[in-house]
Amino acid sequence: MMEWIYFSISWVLLKWHSLFSWMGIGEWLATNWDWILATVFLVLTIRGVLFPVFVKQIKSQRAMQALQPKIGELREKHKGDRVALQQAQMELMRTEGANPLMGCLPMVVQIPVFLGLFHVLRHLQPHMSDHGKTLYGWTISQFDKAVHAKLFGAPIAASFRSSASDLASMHATSLNVRIVAGVLVVIMIATTYLTQRQMIRKTGWATEPTQLMIQRLMLYGIPVGLLVSGTIFPIGVVIYWVTTNLFSLGQQYYVLRKFPPPVNANMRPMGTKATKTDRNGAPVRNGKAVKTATPIVKPTVAPPKVGAKPVNPKKRNTGNAGNAGNGAKATNPAKAANPAKRLSS
Repeated sequence: MMEWIYFSISWVLLKWHSLFSWMGIGEWLATNWDWILATVFLVLTIRGVLFPVFVKQIKSQRAMQALQPKIGELREKHKGDRVALQQAQMELMRTEGANPLMGCLPMVVQIPVFLGLFHVLRHLQPHMSDHGKTLYGWTISQFDKAVHAKLFGAPIAASFRSSASDLASMHATSLNVRIVAGVLVVIMIATTYLTQRQMIRKTGWATEPTQLMIQRLMLYGIPVGLLVSGTIFPIGVVIYWVTTNLFSLGQQYYVLRKFPPPVNANMRPMGTKATKTDRNGAPVRNGKAVKTATPIVKPTVAPPKVGAKPVNPKKRNTGNAGNAGNGAKATNPAKAANPAKRLSS
């Protein structure tokens, strides 16, 4: 079932290696750069093929973020009825053309490629070619060169847990392999964490429990898992993973900068603590309701209507008398209100 993946990965890897060998790129600093670059460009080839899928992933994430307010309204409307809530959410996503699974599609597509490369490199063992056993489309010469290809003296087919006998057959020492593999595993864990952190810093934490759990799993769970599983990966596979992460960091930086995610009230900015609430949505701290200050509303006075009489004419007289004391002539509001009487006087 996976045979076509093994052959495809081998074909791409060998084509890039042949190109770099033709260019005269060979060994330097105890490193076979033709094989290292072939692995790097294998990543670039795969990511180039998957770029349309990545675009669909971004569009799907944008659509899901835009639907969060409506999903929150549906959650309030169908509170206590999970079946009705799921049906309403599915209908909403179908109407809006949003698919939550598209957000994981690039990772799902890359899993067979990763497993295929892992399988191919795990089968790079010395003396297999002596029995006429080669890999998928490889020649005996390519097989022997790949078995002894190294990164700073550590074979790319070796791992942190490789036995001393296997390393001796590859003309490598256990200390050298563990140093190189250990440094690469640390870089792999760090870049995996930074890739997820970069996305969450732009989109914020989800307030919906399921999405929040997925975000935390991607940010913390996968890096912690790599701390254990990374020790069994061949160095070539770790190089592939690190290159993929670095490419993802650059690609996400460009896309998030050029097409920033929409501002969503249901997403909590990274670095802020989540506010606990009770069933009624009131804030809770240490298990007790938090009293919130009631805003003081200042009374508003409607402006006087056109043609209305003064409310307190005495104050106006006082004001006018004050003005008369300053050199201004005081006026009589009664006369001002009756122009005919003012003329007769």
